[in-house]
Amino acid sequence: MAKKDYYEVLGVAKDATEAEIKKAYRQKAKELHPDRNPNDRKRAEEDFKRVAEAYEVLADSQKRSQYDRYGHAGPDQGFTFGDTDFRRAREAYQEFGFGGFDSLFDLFFRQGSPRGPGQRTRAMQGESIEYRLRITLEDAAHGTKMSLTVPRLVPCGVCSGTGREPGSSVHSCSTCKGRGQIEHRQQSFLGSFVNVSTCPECGGIGEIVERPCNRCHGNGRLKEKSKVSITVPAGVDTGSRLRLRGQGNAGVAGGPSGDLYIVIEIIPHPEFARSGLDIHSRVAATYPQAALGAKVSVDTLWGKETLTIPAGTQPGTEFHLRGKGIPSLHPMEGKGDHVAHVTIDVPTKLSSRQKKALEEFVKTFESAAG
Repeated sequence: MAKKDYYEVLGVAKDATEAEIKKAYRQKAKELHPDRNPNDRKRAEEDFKRVAEAYEVLADSQKRSQYDRYGHAGPDQGFTFGDTDFRRAREAYQEFGFGGFDSLFDLFFRQGSPRGPGQRTRAMQGESIEYRLRITLEDAAHGTKMSLTVPRLVPCGVCSGTGREPGSSVHSCSTCKGRGQIEHRQQSFLGSFVNVSTCPECGGIGEIVERPCNRCHGNGRLKEKSKVSITVPAGVDTGSRLRLRGQGNAGVAGGPSGDLYIVIEIIPHPEFARSGLDIHSRVAATYPQAALGAKVSVDTLWGKETLTIPAGTQPGTEFHLRGKGIPSLHPMEGKGDHVAHVTIDVPTKLSSRQKKALEEFVKTFESAAG
């Protein structure tokens, strides 16, 4: 079947700008999303392949120039339409904000190359996935254990990840004779060209499954919300990444599982501020306490501590409670400090007796200063 003109596929003029081509691709991608074509998903996938191929060529100035000069015989020489051929289309698709477990790009990239009924796929490692976890500052200081519910792809329980019905056999692909590739010979005024492409019947494996699994439709994997137990070590901070090997998406066709990355985000604390391993807080002292000296109680991540304020302490003075901050992820580095910033608590209401005593103090202070 002859290929359709790429400009016609995207519905743009031959002098269309890069922005117009990208806009057209965006619209086509929306129209062909499987959620909009539940009754004809296979046709939508095939149409999207053509749209993605057209965009891959027309969005690349060099390929577009070759196409404009030689037609399909130009860009076809370097276009095998495998997974990597969707790179530019994928970037544009993600740029426009499309996505989700059920998007077309999950079909093409997250779960391997698109396969028709009975096609097998090569064993591949599962994708690594990321989970954002919000914890309190107290949990970051002390460490914690918790159980998470993580959406991921797991091996199909019916076919054990093979993608075929139990007892179903596998036979050599009749289209490519088991080679997994097909040669296409093309004649042009430049000469004869041979283009080797992946067999569309078997997906490049060279084998066909007699009966694909009805549960997973031959993918070998299913979406599932899994319980995962993790230990968050003391000392983590926002942006810290915890790696759980083999806890990501299951591998394809028996391949190993990917990893699960837990990305930490610390919930802001109402009283404490973190700076590295140090914790900062404000400690209110009365004027008499600051002037005469006193002992005050300070709340820390490790409980209450007593702080001795010397006589004459000024507002903004900092006091360090050693080792009462955040522990380092490297045990040999110890803990940070709790830094108490002294503020002077000025009363808003005074009794007549307090006013009189304060006025007497001012007179005595002014007399001593004069």
